Amino acid sequence: MKKEDCFYLGKIVKKYSFKGELLAKLDTDEPELYDNLDAIFIDLRGNLVPFFIESSQLHKSDLLRLKLEDVLDESDADALLKCDLYLPLEFLPKLEGNKFYFHEVIGFTIKDKSFGDVGVIKAINDSTAQALFVVDRNSVEILIPMNDQFIVELNRGTSTIVMDLPEGLIEIYLNN
Repeated sequence: MKKEDCFYLGKIVKKYSFKGELLAKLDTDEPELYDNLDAIFIDLRGNLVPFFIESSQLHKSDLLRLKLEDVLDESDADALLKCDLYLPLEFLPKLEGNKFYFHEVIGFTIKDKSFGDVGVIKAINDSTAQALFVVDRNSVEILIPMNDQFIVELNRGTSTIVMDLPEGLIEIYLNN
């Protein structure tokens, strides 16, 4: 399994018991969706390694208590501390309407209500306080804030996102 075929679920943050149980901090608004998993991928030195789950349960709202097969004691658990957890993309709940996953909209066309076709989303920059669509328009990079108030419609059938952007935002990039 390759990382690009998976999504980041969370990180193993500490041991729970002397029997090798672990606590994972989940990166989700709905941790209950991941309460009854059969298996999980753990990033061990850059490789995704599958682990079967003997038991799991939510612990203090956003932590998942895991008992993994072949993790029998504290030393086994120590080897997994601070490791990232991944699941295949097909485990993501389907989103509808204007809600989307970042990976899902790469390649979508951005259209502005007044400007028209802006360009194609080539990446998402989420390293800033405001996540940004990185849009390619004839080899010119345009950064557009991912603000719910700007998104009018997301159409998965036509791979387009219609936006109502502030006047002049796109022109800033084109008049250089």
